[in-house]
Amino acid sequence: MDSLWRSTCPLPAFPALRGTMEADVVVVGGGLCGLLTAYFCMKAGLDTVTLEGERILCGVTQGTTAKITSQHGLLYDRLIQKRGVEKARQYAQAQQRAVGRYADLVTSLAIDCDFSKLPAYLYSVQASPALERECRAAERLGLPASLTGADRLPFPASQALCFADQAQFHPLRFAAAIATRLNIRERSRVLRITNNSVYTDAGEVRARHIVICTHYPIRNVPGFYFARMHQSRGYVLALENAADVDGMWLDARDGGYSLRNVGRLLLLGGHGHRTGDHPYASSFRLLRGAAKEFYPDAREVARWSAQDCMTADAVPFIGRFARFLPNVYVATGFNKWGMTNSMAAAELIADRIAGKKEYPFADVFSPGRRTGMEVKYSIKKTPKCTHMGCSLEWNPDTRTWDCPCHGSRFTRGGRVIDTPAIRDGRWGEHDHPL
Repeated sequence: MDSLWRSTCPLPAFPALRGTMEADVVVVGGGLCGLLTAYFCMKAGLDTVTLEGERILCGVTQGTTAKITSQHGLLYDRLIQKRGVEKARQYAQAQQRAVGRYADLVTSLAIDCDFSKLPAYLYSVQASPALERECRAAERLGLPASLTGADRLPFPASQALCFADQAQFHPLRFAAAIATRLNIRERSRVLRITNNSVYTDAGEVRARHIVICTHYPIRNVPGFYFARMHQSRGYVLALENAADVDGMWLDARDGGYSLRNVGRLLLLGGHGHRTGDHPYASSFRLLRGAAKEFYPDAREVARWSAQDCMTADAVPFIGRFARFLPNVYVATGFNKWGMTNSMAAAELIADRIAGKKEYPFADVFSPGRRTGMEVKYSIKKTPKCTHMGCSLEWNPDTRTWDCPCHGSRFTRGGRVIDTPAIRDGRWGEHDHPL
């Protein structure tokens, strides 16, 4: 069930960590955020090592729909109401700046990754006062927003909020080009992090600065990120013989559809759910039903599922991990907008480590802000998550054991494939024959 990106991009390979290394910076996590952070640290003259538990770019990054946009759903009106105009403007400008930074890197590094400028649309099936409020909020914050029609969609829609000059690309081709410039150790799963060292089962990296870019932080305390976020799964089909929708589209309602083209293919996403809380019906089956209705002549050529960390206020945690770990940084909680937030996180953290004061939008992302706690625990006669012991739920679409508490995921045989868990489960393939 490889994503379209994974099946069309060979990835460079790197050796595993053996023994002890020393560096200025160690980045834990070889997804897009980790690679960009390592790249900017390296460009700042810092000796940087990146550690990845499996292979680079084989986690969340390979499952994205790769929309590079400051259009993040019905967010900006809510941000103004909850956190004020200044913080909302910081978030908005950080996202719009990230769009431009991708364009700059693609050009300056001559990366062949199908980068193209397109509008991003937030559509509404019915007339929506919320969409009109969002447009006014976005304009107030300096974003390129306007209301328009939605006649490119395969179903009736009343109106859309358009953000001009956004972008899309092939995320793995872009990130693989970045990776070839870095010092990376693969198959080096981090088991323990202190203020100045990172330990795997076969080695140690001693560093003045540590950055945790593991999607979901693998250290529980301090910080307590496991109680401040949950994880959400989404599903995508790649369709042949479907229409060109001339942009990137997302339903303003939760649970609606996402659409964007990749060459001759259309990516149709939807029917997501909280990780570990899979609905009775197959999400892929429901998505195929929608594809059949919208595009009767289309053919499925790929399907995949992805996972996102969701914060209570829809803003990531980016910055110092906790007051008692002054040399450790974190980037997490991207709320399904990992492209621009990865870029924002990489710039922010690299500038902090290098001692610069160049990144102007840091305050809105502060991990120390109050967002409320989210505590959930599950006890059933099923395999237990190795993170904090929650009972796992079987996901028939991905054929994985998923944790409903904090979103860790395991293969049927117990190998951990998503954080915050770092240890494999002790059950076997045949202990739970689903």
